[in-house]
Amino acid sequence: MSSSTIHRHRPPIEEATNLAPVSTRERRRRGRRFRQRRILTGLLATLLVFAVWLSFSLGGSLMNPALGSSIGARAAEWARAHGGSGIVNWIENEWYSHHPPPVGGTPPRGAISQPGVVTTPTSTVPHLALPAPIIPFAHPAIPGEGQWRPVGRLVHGIPAVYVTTLRPDAVHTSYVAGVAWMDTKLLRTTLYSGSWIPGGGPYPNSAPVKPAAATSLVAAFNAGFLMSNANGGYYTAGHTEIPLRKGGASFVVDRNGSATVGAWGSDVSMNSQVVSVRQNLSLLVAGGHLVAGLNANDTTKWGYTLGNAVYVWRSGVGVTASGALVYVGGPGLNITDLAHLLLRAGAVRAMEMDINTDWVNYSYYTPTTVAGRAGAHNGRELLPGMSGTPGRYFAPWWARDFITVSAR
Repeated sequence: MSSSTIHRHRPPIEEATNLAPVSTRERRRRGRRFRQRRILTGLLATLLVFAVWLSFSLGGSLMNPALGSSIGARAAEWARAHGGSGIVNWIENEWYSHHPPPVGGTPPRGAISQPGVVTTPTSTVPHLALPAPIIPFAHPAIPGEGQWRPVGRLVHGIPAVYVTTLRPDAVHTSYVAGVAWMDTKLLRTTLYSGSWIPGGGPYPNSAPVKPAAATSLVAAFNAGFLMSNANGGYYTAGHTEIPLRKGGASFVVDRNGSATVGAWGSDVSMNSQVVSVRQNLSLLVAGGHLVAGLNANDTTKWGYTLGNAVYVWRSGVGVTASGALVYVGGPGLNITDLAHLLLRAGAVRAMEMDINTDWVNYSYYTPTTVAGRAGAHNGRELLPGMSGTPGRYFAPWWARDFITVSAR
């Protein structure tokens, strides 16, 4: 064989180099790089999926008026629903703790409503005796403070709802709370349930208030906390949505539309006449007195959504000795202020309802005719600063529970 033939079959140097065996160290290095690329790809894919979910979930919540009238409130509700209650509560506590209500001062002009013409009804239709004026906390009293005036649709020609305004304590005298008194002999009560609170459904009574119901509607007001924070249960339409807690503060409605407030298992209990029970924390007033151990610093019994010493919009509802319902709502209240207001308004048993600016609302309606349809156009709020407007209860997107009182 010639030398030229041998040269033709000799592999090139580069090819021979490529065929050289890969070292163990190089194989390990390549394996690590491959695994790192797989991990990085997985992380990027996970982040992408999370970003898409977040954009739909949070973005949808920020556009949902049922979660609040402000972007901040909607973001907070979204965070609470996704395990962020502790963070949201801490942020809110910090903010409110560093923005307490001012000491002293006078309310804005017109904040104390003037009394209306109160006459003794002559109708033979059964009704409750008119409430006595509320003794103001701050002195000297502002004209009209604690004096009742009739509002809303008349029932058989008789006012069924009276309201008043007063300062909630003698220290923060620029703040004003509102009180509504409701004649339960003239009014029937309904608990409306929502897809957000208590969740589930559908329910026979849910927003929006239907046209037929609007022809007798007199007033509507907020219910309680998110059920995850209410430390209580929920029963309606013959079904227990969340188990009722023994001893829990309970708003109870029976088949004839009568409503009361009490501790579950003692003041009130299940029977064939009960149609709705909405629990929220523990009683603030019992037996005509503030409950023993009421402490603004206690978050275990009266709620941890915000520290009870924090001054914030709060609401509560109670029942008087005559059976009337009383609602209290206003800004700059801690838990003891709310309890004192409910007691002074005549409640013998009372409980806290919802808190925070976006949720405290009491609206009453005054149609121009006896059977006129209530709506946002003829509604008014108990206090001008209340959020949500009287139209929230007529909105199909409203997803929280609330309570209505209507002409019997």
